[in-house]
Amino acid sequence: MKLLIATGNAHKLAEIRAILQVPHLDLIGIRDFGPLPGVEEDGDTFEANAIKKAVVLAGASGLWTLADDSGLEVDALGGEPGVRSARYAGEPSNDAANNRKLLAQLESEGNRRARFRCVIALSDPSRVARTVAGSCEGVILLHACGQGGFGYDPLFVPDGHARSFAELESAVKNRISHRARALDKAVREWVDYLATEPAGWPPAGGALG
Repeated sequence: MKLLIATGNAHKLAEIRAILQVPHLDLIGIRDFGPLPGVEEDGDTFEANAIKKAVVLAGASGLWTLADDSGLEVDALGGEPGVRSARYAGEPSNDAANNRKLLAQLESEGNRRARFRCVIALSDPSRVARTVAGSCEGVILLHACGQGGFGYDPLFVPDGHARSFAELESAVKNRISHRARALDKAVREWVDYLATEPAGWPPAGGALG
């Protein structure tokens, strides 16, 4: 079964491929598929954005499609940058600028608790979707550390670790990250639907569309 991963971010696609390993599942990125409509992520929640991307691209491609929306929630900033994480410092998206803005916003803050959150939506070509979510708690550093990862990874140290996401080995990050935890739920809850193209979608429990 071919599964379209609704991202043009090569780092994110590689991370998903490393984590989501299901027999007979062929993961392809939107750049591998060909021209597809752009999807404006204008929802107020991670769930809304993930569902929108999944159903629009599943309908356009004719393929089952997996989409995620994720971001960083900082307690001292009332949950910001949240759904605006990728565009926190404005358009176009710029990781370095986002990190600089976040550090400036937290300069006088003692509370640096934060979490990465991820919502994953899976849609069939008829635009019926279902979601799972995962999160990873941690703290924001005083300055960037590490050259790996992407986004806010150099600023985020997950609970139970002394190094940032950008310093941790990929194998470690892919066990504990918000995306890894959401994908783990996806595999456990949807394995029967991902392993072979299902006739009985959606799974028991209802659907979102």
